[in-house]
Amino acid sequence: MTIRYDGQVAIVTGAGNGLGKSHALQLAARGAKVVVNDLGGTVDGSGGGSDASQAVVAEIEAAGGEAMAHGANVADFDQVQDMVSKTMERWGRVDILINNAGILRDKSFGKGSLDDFKLVLDVHLMGSVNCTKAVWEIMRAQNYGRIVVTTSSSGLYGNFGQSNYGAAKMGVIGMMNTLAQEGAKNDVKINALAPTAGTRMTEGLIPEKAFDLMTPETVTPAVLYLVSKDAPTRTILAAGAGGYAVAKIVETDGIYLDDADQTPEAIAANWDAIANSEPKQLQAGFEQTFKFLGKAAQAKGISLE
Repeated sequence: MTIRYDGQVAIVTGAGNGLGKSHALQLAARGAKVVVNDLGGTVDGSGGGSDASQAVVAEIEAAGGEAMAHGANVADFDQVQDMVSKTMERWGRVDILINNAGILRDKSFGKGSLDDFKLVLDVHLMGSVNCTKAVWEIMRAQNYGRIVVTTSSSGLYGNFGQSNYGAAKMGVIGMMNTLAQEGAKNDVKINALAPTAGTRMTEGLIPEKAFDLMTPETVTPAVLYLVSKDAPTRTILAAGAGGYAVAKIVETDGIYLDDADQTPEAIAANWDAIANSEPKQLQAGFEQTFKFLGKAAQAKGISLE
């Protein structure tokens, strides 16, 4: 069955170029009305202008779609609220939010400034928070919403010179994990995209031949699935160059140590059993608590019921 978004309204941040532009064009091609958000700055977040977003709107309209541009800085909640208000005035609903806007201020941790660190967090993490907050009650009230945050392998696994970016990209995963629970009863689903693509943000970092394979268009199908009616929730979908995979945060089953053995020496002696026991993907934070309580109660012969 073809996935379409007829009658739905989508907001895509950072949609003037690269991944965001690709997401916006494909959503529109499949029937969505699209808000093309872009501050119009450079890769490091400086400057601004509406040319890029207006060009994407023109392309959508030329193909017979509906779109509007908005230049909100996602790090500024007032500007984000204005964007959402204008969207509601024009179309009366918001069904899809794709948090894609981002900047880079790459430097090793020792050489990078705290101002740059905070700026990257403001755009990637607080930008996603601001946009999600602005549409959250709208989606809950209409009992439908699909939200995507953009994470990164740099956050999931680390990447030299990107402590600021990596911290922000893991931050959005923490938000996703909780909002997936809070939105469930109103059919508001939230997922994460972990893309790798040849864009302004990766130009010069990747060999040219590889760059040519890693088009934004190979990533966008992953987003289109994550914002579809039958999408999963609380899922990290990695995509790039035509490859797709799911990343998972798992925790080993672990062991219980008797009172006398609850020492760093005993942990060292039992490290293999702790670190390499059967891993499991927990669905909520309290599951970890219950797991450890269960092990302790069993060892001590205590009933927790």
